[in-house]
Amino acid sequence: MLLSHFQQIRTFIQMRTNLKVVDNSGAKRVMSIQSLRGKKGARLGDMIIGSVKEAQPCGKVKKGDVVYGVVVRAAMKKGRSDGSEVQFDNNAVVLVNKKGELIGTRVFIPVPHELRKKKHLKIVALAEHIV
Repeated sequence: MLLSHFQQIRTFIQMRTNLKVVDNSGAKRVMSIQSLRGKKGARLGDMIIGSVKEAQPCGKVKKGDVVYGVVVRAAMKKGRSDGSEVQFDNNAVVLVNKKGELIGTRVFIPVPHELRKKKHLKIVALAEHIV
């Protein structure tokens, strides 16, 4: 398989992947420390543990905090049961606590309906659109 120098192979969200935070918890960017799915990495709807790399000055989380997050956008293709595929341009998370409860009160992007199957109903309810 030949790839030109500007094409990128889309892979799982694994250790040291930078993810954008798309809620109002105060964090802007999180680096993944560990995937709670398995050895390969996290996909849409999976939980990760991450370290906050950038944060707003008066947010609920601070730079350096270790947080849990649910992946709501993944650059890797995900096949659906109807034969279609969903893929995003970037990787994004919504921050949650250990129990899975949201830290923020708003979600700023459309989220895929795969989150409903993975029991993240609160994120689906707070999102503006479902893709």
